[in-house]
Amino acid sequence: MNSSTDSGVYPHGIKLGVDVGTVRVGLAICDPDGILATPFKTVGRDSKKNSDVRVVVKHAAELPAVQIFVGLPRTMKGEERASAQMAMDYADLLTSELSRAGLDVPVNLVDERLSTVTAHRNLHEAGMSSKNHRKVVDQVAAAGILQHAIDMQKARGTDVGRRVQAPAQSEKPSSAPTLRAASGRESDSSKRGLQL
Repeated sequence: MNSSTDSGVYPHGIKLGVDVGTVRVGLAICDPDGILATPFKTVGRDSKKNSDVRVVVKHAAELPAVQIFVGLPRTMKGEERASAQMAMDYADLLTSELSRAGLDVPVNLVDERLSTVTAHRNLHEAGMSSKNHRKVVDQVAAAGILQHAIDMQKARGTDVGRRVQAPAQSEKPSSAPTLRAASGRESDSSKRGLQL
């Protein structure tokens, strides 16, 4: 059921949305028909051992997910800064871990401008107090990322976002990328195209 996004056809089935933060990672899932994204889980970020990446891979295997969308935070001007670099590094880690686990699940980076702001607003409008937002806001942001991606797939009839390439087969696990903390430096966005 895992179709290639290179052929212009997007995968059909359960998909995961991922909102990457420095402290927490929010996960969302959609139904097999790709109609509705719903908040799923919040995982504590472990930037030293990357145990949270393995948790995402475990859920991808158990569901089983046919695609994962990682939110790429960009400024309103479309620039990629430190938080975007963190998301790209996380997507690389995730792709490497999926490959190591023998899972052929594509990972795509998708624009997620204002997803957390929108998630906070939606939770406030739903009557949740601000102090309780922390428990679920990352999941809600991930659901927003995923909903945007699946809606765009249907509207365009093709895949969306930028595919993260799997590591070369000869690559050893010790050479897997590590996640750099957001440092405030800008990444070179001229080398990174993003299709939405």
